[in-house]
Amino acid sequence: MNHTKVAVTTAVAVCLTATAGAGLFAVSGLYNFAADEPHFPWVSATLETMRERSIETRAAKLVVPDLSEPGRVVQGAGNYAAMCASCHLAPGVEGSELSRGLYPQPPNLSKQKVDSAQAFWVIKHGVKASGMPAWGKSMDDESIWSLVAFLQKLPQMDDPQYDQAVGSSGGHSHAGGHETGGQNAGHGTEGHVMEGPMHSEEVQTAIQTHTHANGKVHTHTADPSTHQLRPASAGATASHP
Repeated sequence: MNHTKVAVTTAVAVCLTATAGAGLFAVSGLYNFAADEPHFPWVSATLETMRERSIETRAAKLVVPDLSEPGRVVQGAGNYAAMCASCHLAPGVEGSELSRGLYPQPPNLSKQKVDSAQAFWVIKHGVKASGMPAWGKSMDDESIWSLVAFLQKLPQMDDPQYDQAVGSSGGHSHAGGHETGGQNAGHGTEGHVMEGPMHSEEVQTAIQTHTHANGKVHTHTADPSTHQLRPASAGATASHP
């Protein structure tokens, strides 16, 4: 009996000590949360495993609709160019200022095919502490499935095919969401639309090139809200550190 009591007392003491130590470490500020400083390998591996299992478990309950329905890929192309390409890139684009600065770095979806159900779940619900927003707060399910349909085709596209897909779409267009605003805001229960293809000549003329102090040259649209990550041969030039 005494041996059992000692063992239990020791186990409780160890747990309390570990909990107190973890609490002190959490409030100490010693752990570096900077996005340019990677997690410790064991932290990264733990978070990655938890994230993947969480997504797999919840996505397994979804029923994937027919993604070959006419119009799905076209609508998805316009929304991808407007909402996703800045982070997840497009054919012929190796990186952007935004994608390079995020940690964990977002996958290049122009080179990687994704599981349809898991892609839907991630797009709709987002991922904590990753920079991936929950688009389900502003997009209806049908629009998200159309985006998923486009993602299945994206890795097989080259630059011209991607531009053609985006150009044939209605641009940034989807229904649903919980955003508020008047008619001029372009949002509401009727959805919102940004007229015209996102890869038109108007976007190309808004391209701006700037040079960093280290000599690297970056090209992007002058207005970050319409950043399309496409190379252009003309545009204004600016230099900043």
